[in-house]
Amino acid sequence: MSSQKRKSSDSQSSPANRMIYREFGSDDNSSAVERPSIEIPPAQQNPRVQASRKGRKGKTVTVINNLQLKEENLEALLKQLKSQCGAGGTIKDNEIEIQGDHTQKIAQFLISLGYKAKVSGG
Repeated sequence: MSSQKRKSSDSQSSPANRMIYREFGSDDNSSAVERPSIEIPPAQQNPRVQASRKGRKGKTVTVINNLQLKEENLEALLKQLKSQCGAGGTIKDNEIEIQGDHTQKIAQFLISLGYKAKVSGG
């Protein structure tokens, strides 16, 4: 008999709509998940360009951080840098990663765009 009761209670609430615990607020948390996008002019930004191998199984990657750009502008800059270096790349945690050691080339390119880029690290 208990299995019949269980079946009837399971049919009333689907697993997707089942609420375990909620203190307050609504189901929509998209505004909390969004990253604030503050666009600063290139002349006021100081991006750091460095070559890194940590956590990449010995592969060298050029990392550009301290860029404060909107997502679409960051992707456009990534596309320009990839074509400038002739290498692949990606965006991770608001940092641009270009495959290979292209620190000097990327720093010169960013300076030509108006950024105050500096090469950091050894």
